[in-house]
Amino acid sequence: MAYYTTLGFDREPFSTSPDPRFFYLTKEHDLALTNIMIELHLKRGLSVIFGDIGTGKTSLSRMLVQELNQRPNMLFHIVLNPVYTDEKQFLTSLIRNFDVGSQMGFDPSRLDLLELRDAFERFLIHKTLEEKQTVVLIIDEAQKLDMATLETLRVLLNFETNEFKLLQLVLLGQVELYPKVAGMPNLMDRISFRYTLNPLDAKETKELIDFRIKTAGYNSRMDVFLDEAVGEIYNYTRGYPRKITRLCHQLLKELILQNQHAIDREMVKEMIAKEEAFGFDNFNMPGSPKQGTKEQYAYGVRPFSGRGLI
Repeated sequence: MAYYTTLGFDREPFSTSPDPRFFYLTKEHDLALTNIMIELHLKRGLSVIFGDIGTGKTSLSRMLVQELNQRPNMLFHIVLNPVYTDEKQFLTSLIRNFDVGSQMGFDPSRLDLLELRDAFERFLIHKTLEEKQTVVLIIDEAQKLDMATLETLRVLLNFETNEFKLLQLVLLGQVELYPKVAGMPNLMDRISFRYTLNPLDAKETKELIDFRIKTAGYNSRMDVFLDEAVGEIYNYTRGYPRKITRLCHQLLKELILQNQHAIDREMVKEMIAKEEAFGFDNFNMPGSPKQGTKEQYAYGVRPFSGRGLI
């Protein structure tokens, strides 16, 4: 029997898979998603979401996909691992994923680079002007994009009418993406909306835990995580959603092993000590976020207009 059924859940509450049902929509995530949808509706072109590891970028991208699935006029594709050997491979992949070749009657492998660009532009014109659709390309892990692919995306954003862009592009990437984009002024100038996702605060950390528990089907009046435990979880994870869910998963298993009814401060401290003993200290691992205020990592990237709509 799965551990979560023993505790009274219908499903696992703290899976690290980006299941939209378990995505706790903070004010920041809600604002980012709302802005992106506005940009897509107006066909403004390029939206960029920055965020450190574990701040919820991938989950946000799945929420965006869920939103687009409900709109028949949105034609979209999401790229999860944007690593390409050259521009031709990227364009060929793009054309195949949007099924351009079969719709327009050609084999992309037989076309040269210029022909691939022209074919994709004709496809965009047909879909947006004749079929009245919005073509959206979402790229997760966008920090992996090399400069050649970013330049190709800049060229694709040049495809436009007098009123709107033919391709809508959403990039979600770690903060390493920022210096790449900033080093391309012609691409930086095309960003219509950008936003930096921050870690959660203490209140949001508790809300995330409660939300996931309820979504998993827990309906008892007894608290699984005592407030004192949530405080320790926040202090250790510093509000990074991925770290919160991983730690809470371990704590639920420990709850069963110790045959306890609730997770308290001492249990959290014991689990943290075990993680640190095995080298899983969240804030002393190479490449992990360093201690400090939650906006001190994004190369100066800040949301526009005081996080208001633009």
